[in-house]
Amino acid sequence: MSDQLTLSAETRDRVGKGASRALRREGRVPAVIYGNKQDPVSIHVEEKALMKLIMTGHLMNSVVMIEGADKKAIRTLPKDVAFDVVTDRPVHVDFLRISEHAKVEVAIPVVFVDEEASPGLKRGGVLNMVRHELELAVDAANIPDQIEISLKGLEVGDSIHISHVSLPEGAEPTITDRDFTIATIVAPSALKSSEGDTTQGDEEGAEEGEGEAE
Repeated sequence: MSDQLTLSAETRDRVGKGASRALRREGRVPAVIYGNKQDPVSIHVEEKALMKLIMTGHLMNSVVMIEGADKKAIRTLPKDVAFDVVTDRPVHVDFLRISEHAKVEVAIPVVFVDEEASPGLKRGGVLNMVRHELELAVDAANIPDQIEISLKGLEVGDSIHISHVSLPEGAEPTITDRDFTIATIVAPSALKSSEGDTTQGDEEGAEEGEGEAE
């Protein structure tokens, strides 16, 4: 389960581009907390503290408790971080206010295991990842860090669909209208090209094949 993160904040008395630029010069990042049928709250957070959370690699699928903007900590889920196109510094953050056991939609990283137990990979096949993340609806108190998918027994030409994956209890894919492809085992020759093409064509083909399979 993803760790619960904490971030100190202060409310913003002034909003607008001028006020936001002034905050950024002071090492602060403007942000807003919204949702859960309550009025939005304009806040600002320390850039260094925010960057520390961003560098964990799982800010966007972790519950963040915002402290200092209210009498008690506000439970949130980060929904968007905007970055400066030149400096890559964060310039604004959106936090969604949630209840403890709210059903939230998050993108969870996929991790493949048991590669040594895949006959196809042993014979030189290549794992072609169509999706690096799964968008799931989960309980906010039980957001998984990652989804492990076993490659055991897979041969060249085999595909892994969402129906093959064991999801944590209570977790559901947000895509429900098809049994979408997550990865395939392809022959090395399928990835070779005199033009130096990448595996993009294979990925697109796998996605297109979902509809045919159904």
